[in-house]
Amino acid sequence: MKYDFIRERVESLDMYELPEAELSPYVALMITGNVDQELLYRERKRIQDFLDSGKVLVFSGHLSREWLPGAGTFVPKEIRSFQDYEIHKAKDHPIFEGVETKDLTFRRGVAGFFARGHNPPPEGVEVILTLPGGEPVVYVDRRSTRGVIFVSACYDLLGFGLDRLYSDDAPETTASLIAPQLLAWIEKETS
Repeated sequence: MKYDFIRERVESLDMYELPEAELSPYVALMITGNVDQELLYRERKRIQDFLDSGKVLVFSGHLSREWLPGAGTFVPKEIRSFQDYEIHKAKDHPIFEGVETKDLTFRRGVAGFFARGHNPPPEGVEVILTLPGGEPVVYVDRRSTRGVIFVSACYDLLGFGLDRLYSDDAPETTASLIAPQLLAWIEKETS
């Protein structure tokens, strides 16, 4: 089956099980934008403790509450033209190696799926991708906790570029490199 590498390496946890879940066996948490952030806000101490144990948290989405250490809530980009959605590489990073920024900016010919704003980072983070005004849409924070926080304004970074998972006639793009490279990066960070 297509993209079995995701199912083989990622265990899905219903977010409403989070308050009682035993997190110690996990090396990373990956949280997408369609999550109940009110629950995460109530569980922010558990998230902080998870990170302070040296683990990794990947968040992709729009922060609506301050549950993620160091991160500010989502700021939408004022859009005047499709060019305001252009993604730029601020720094090379293994997750985006070989990924062309046009494949982040455009999806099936439409701009804006990757980022429509940003989650403001704390000072001193590693900014990976930006919008034209320099807004950091992807960053790595190694300062706010003893763990590693990877933040993306993309709604579902793990699924971005995997259109072919759902449709054989979807175009293949370099964005399909993101998911396996994200999982490889997490493995490297936690080994």
